[in-house]
Parts: sequence; C-alpha cells; structure tokens
Amino acid sequence: MGVTLGSSLELPCGAVLPNRISKAAMTEGLAKPDGRPTPELERLYGIWSDGGAGMLLSGNIIVDKDHLERPGNVVIEREPDADMTARLASWARAATRGGNHFWAQISHGGRQTQKLVNPRPKSSSDVQLALPGGQFAKPTPLTREEIADLVNRWAVAARACQEAGFTGVQIHGAHGYLISQFLSPRVNLRSDDYGGSLENRARFLLEIVRAVRDAVGPAFPISVKLNSADFQKGGFDFGDSLRVVQWLEAASVDLIEISGGTYEQPRLLGIEGQEAVEAQNVAPSTAAREAYFVDFAKAMQAEVSVPLMVTGGFRTRAAMEEALASGAADVIGIGRPMCVDTDAPAQLLAGAERLARYEDNLDLLPEWLGFLKRLQMMKAINGFAGIYWFYEQIWLLGHHGRVDRDLSVFKAFRIVDARNRRIMKERRAL
Repeated sequence: MGVTLGSSLELPCGAVLPNRISKAAMTEGLAKPDGRPTPELERLYGIWSDGGAGMLLSGNIIVDKDHLERPGNVVIEREPDADMTARLASWARAATRGGNHFWAQISHGGRQTQKLVNPRPKSSSDVQLALPGGQFAKPTPLTREEIADLVNRWAVAARACQEAGFTGVQIHGAHGYLISQFLSPRVNLRSDDYGGSLENRARFLLEIVRAVRDAVGPAFPISVKLNSADFQKGGFDFGDSLRVVQWLEAASVDLIEISGGTYEQPRLLGIEGQEAVEAQNVAPSTAAREAYFVDFAKAMQAEVSVPLMVTGGFRTRAAMEEALASGAADVIGIGRPMCVDTDAPAQLLAGAERLARYEDNLDLLPEWLGFLKRLQMMKAINGFAGIYWFYEQIWLLGHHGRVDRDLSVFKAFRIVDARNRRIMKERRAL
C-alpha cells in the first residue's frame, strides 16, 4: 500500500509527523493589542488540535510590532519576559493536546503593512504596492544594520517558541511579505549584497535559516513557506523558486511549503489581482484539478528530495491522495475548510470524500450588481471581503467555540474592519 493521508512522515531532522494533513497557517487576529497570546488563541488551537491534523501551523507571529500582517498578530521581537513565556507555553500545550505537531510561522509584513499599522514601513527597497485605495504607504529600504537585526529577531522568536513547547517553526518567505520582497526582482532594487542576482536576493532568507538553525539545534524542524512564483511580470518565477529550494535543502530545511502570489496577485486565495497572471513554464494540468500548486511541487520533487507541503484549493480526498501518490506532495495543507469544519482532517482520515467549499457562496456584491462584479478591481474587493467571513469564524471559535454558517459577508466585513481599528487604537494607547 502506498502513501495515504494517514501515513506518518519522518522529516530529515528525525521528527515524525503522525499523518500527512496539516492545518495551514491562517491569520487569527486574537492576540492582545501588545501582541501577547490569549486564552482565545488557546481555545481555538485546542479545538483544531482535537480535529485530527498531524500538524498545525500558527498564523503570522511577527518579529517587529510595527510591521504587523494585521492587528491582533502575536509579536515576538525580543527575548520574552516571564508572562510572555507562560502565555506561549499555555498556547502550545492547548495546540498539541491531540498528539499533533504545532509549528510557529514567523514573519514580517514589510511593505504589506497597512498604513493603519505603520505609515512608514520598511522593505527591501522603496517600491510601493500597486493597489488602489491608498492603504499601503511607500516603504523605506532597510539598512544593512536593520537587516542583521531582523535576522537575529527570527532566531530569537524561534528559540522562544521552541522553549515554550512548539514542536517546529516555519519561516514565512511567501505571499509578498518581507522575505518575499527581498526575493522578488520586481520589488528588490538594491545594489548591495542583498540585491541584484538571485543569490544576493536570497541572502536574507538563507541568513535567517542559518540563524534559526543555530538557535534551535539540529533536531528541531525548520520549514520555509516559499512562492512557487509571484505570477507577476518581472517577479520571482518558478526557475528562481526551484533554485532557492535547492539552496534551502542544502541549508538543512526539513519541509518546504509551496504556495504562490502576493497582495497584488493573491493567487493562493483564488482572487484575481490587478494584472493578468504571468504564465510559468510548468505543466498546465493543475487548471483541470482543484489544487493550485501541485504541478509546481511535482516539478520541484524531480530536482530535490526535501519533503514538500502543498496548500491551496484541496477539497476532495481523491485529489489529496493523488498528490501524495504521485510524489507531488508529502504533506497536504488545509486552510479555509477548518475555519468552519474544525474536524475536517478527522473526517478525511475516516474516509470522507469531500470537504465543503464555503468560499463559493461568499459574495459581498448582490447579483443585481453583476456588471460591477465583472470589473477587475471589484473582483478583488469582493474576494477579499469573503476572506473577512473566515476571519470572523476564527474569532467566533476562539471566543465561543462555535461558528456561524449563516453570517453574511457584508456583516463580517463591517465587524472585522471595526475590530481591527479598535485594536490599533488600543495599541497606540499603550
């Protein structure tokens, strides 16, 4: 019998995942205004731990409080005090009570930090996000000293999570966040050792991997989340991604999660961006299936042996097991279904054939505004509004242990937007 969803996986460092299903990283927005974990995070991850996944990935844990991915992120930017250590440990205990792994996803928003959080963000260079609405300011390039400080912060955060009882870490190098900004030739216009050639653009990521490995030792799992491509003209492409994966394998990374896109081109979420998707030189069969990045991962597996995780679009057991059997993926990531059906992994392991696609029915705009829904910008707005519906389900799980399947997209959008503003107001008052 071949590899199935219930098969265990031994990672290069020696750690063993009990099955091949991972709860993908999803932003929670449940931390205190100062970035400390809360009982709501414990309740949420306890529920997910009971759901049967072999691994849970946290949402963004940020290494700089001024570069949040969203208000309510957990923040670890220096050695934690006793209270922070206790909160992290309590969160980790709840998140591993089902015998699963719990890995901390460590990140930095860079230029994708909203003005609401920081009107003067830092990035690899001063290229501003090409999005309408003025929500993101033009960034300032990081100095070499600031880059060195950030590398150390990733190591500090990783060690803090390890000591608190997390069982692994993931370095977020995808989706247009800071590391991804360094990797992209479209965003990274530097002329020093961190810009220009791919080797230079990958230097920041590889220095972080090295520092984290030194901090946590050889037996602790380190993962990297990496774009298969940015899907933008002149951006980080599949050829770049394959070379970086080879360098990461040589740098002792234990698992690489293959994803794709940025805020400008949110490919992972199935949302249309502000420009046509840039084609990549990879087999086109993914378009005929449900999973977004399987073909990219399969092409990578032909060149490297490091285990790969694929997240994005999986809804049927058949597609998941096909990806495992073909060698395209070693771990299957499941995201949005677990915002509503928290035991989705257990259902799959028990033989369920299909997960619900709640996103198919989440429209902010009514049908009679169909002419607006066809506009490129409104497609993006409509898609992002649907994401807020999932945000609110996560909030309800954390606070009340339940979901609201009948919640309207418009109501969720208003609630989450108001809550984000309130959190930032409280944070500024600290």
